[in-house]
Amino acid sequence: MTVPAISLTGPAGPSTTSGTTGAPLLVLGPSLGTSTLLWDRVIPALAEHYRVALWDLPGHGAAPASTEGFTIAELADAVAAAIDGPFLYAGVSLGGAVGLELLLRHGDRIGAAAILCSGARIGTPEGWHERAAQVRAQSTSSLIIGSAQRWFAPGSIERDPDLTGRLLHVLQNTDDESYARCCDALAAFDVRDRLGEIATPVLAVWGDHDAVTPEASAREIAAGVQRGEAIGIPDASHLAPADSPAATAALLLDFFGTVAAERAA
Repeated sequence: MTVPAISLTGPAGPSTTSGTTGAPLLVLGPSLGTSTLLWDRVIPALAEHYRVALWDLPGHGAAPASTEGFTIAELADAVAAAIDGPFLYAGVSLGGAVGLELLLRHGDRIGAAAILCSGARIGTPEGWHERAAQVRAQSTSSLIIGSAQRWFAPGSIERDPDLTGRLLHVLQNTDDESYARCCDALAAFDVRDRLGEIATPVLAVWGDHDAVTPEASAREIAAGVQRGEAIGIPDASHLAPADSPAATAALLLDFFGTVAAERAA
């Protein structure tokens, strides 16, 4: 079985703990073409209540390039293998797809999961294969303009040029073959007929400006799992933690806090 080369870190470096000692562990997953940087503006609020760990996709951020292909399920296994004990999870887009596979394959270890700007299937196989071919032929630099248009809500680049610019640099610096293999994995990903197996509480979040994984994608997840809810963020597109960090943090804190209170009652 393939073991994808992910990288698990804490917000200050290789430590996987941040925030209150002994607090629950919250693991944050990235979107395709981004890195742990995606969560930069959200971490401070989360770290007041949780220990926080983040992971990078193969060939993205701090993670080494992949040496062979992999599936979304194998990415989920790699994340689970890198973490000791139970945890909470929140992931964006591809990171959200990994979250659904974590719930299907390691649900007994996950207290609750937030699936942001994602879907039980994302795009089409043909579209992902076309993008993989484009990156193999022209590099990730060929995606910069289109990604900027898809990723960010109107006004985000002007409002936070530092973070949005740094995220686009992450995309440009991502290993081309690793990115393409992520596309191949997304082409094969489809768990729509398995959502009913997920008993863990799930929050599905969409951004109102997101054309990649719109409201319907989030509502499909929430309706399909056994304990799901869906909510939108008005001023966000496909990268909600970058577009609307305060709203994203508030949703996650409310969701995970509510689940914990219900279990304690």
